[in-house]
Amino acid sequence: MNRKMLTFLVVGFLALVVAVTTGVMRFQANAQLAQFPMEKCMGGSGMMGDGMMGNNSQDMQIVHQLFAYHDQIRRSVDEIPGGIQTVTESDNPEVAALIQQHVASMHQRLEDGRWFAMMSRTLPVLFQNADRYQRRSQITNNGISVTKTSDNTELAQVLREHAEEVTQFVQDGMPCMDDGMMRNHPLFKTN
Repeated sequence: MNRKMLTFLVVGFLALVVAVTTGVMRFQANAQLAQFPMEKCMGGSGMMGDGMMGNNSQDMQIVHQLFAYHDQIRRSVDEIPGGIQTVTESDNPEVAALIQQHVASMHQRLEDGRWFAMMSRTLPVLFQNADRYQRRSQITNNGISVTKTSDNTELAQVLREHAEEVTQFVQDGMPCMDDGMMRNHPLFKTN
């Protein structure tokens, strides 16, 4: 098989994955908030959705770096009336900067209505209902503190479930990251 044919097959495969995953995201976007409570499990939306391509590649790269260095991140979550307050930090200044950059980018995406897809049962709901909850973040010396609240009881529960998902990612990372393969890949290294 020559290089041109291999490139054609890889591009075709990626286009198929993006098309299928985008269809899943559109289906999930049409789900109504009344369908809660959601299962407390990961999966569902896939990692790529309308991500991984175009203007999502930088955000996905940051997420992959955070997964790769999850063992250098600490996180606390406190339930407050109507939602949660989290503190996510790292003693590694590069990882702390990635955490800050990730939160700022995700909050801007919510404001702009630009979806971000990855393995999360809660992200589609949060993006679909971005105008129904409040977000506030404050930079700390080693990361960021985030407060999210909603007057809607069901949405407040989704905010808590999302915090649990993120905490699980911080604790466990991703299986493909644990073997160091992704951590050592030049695309995902911090400077």
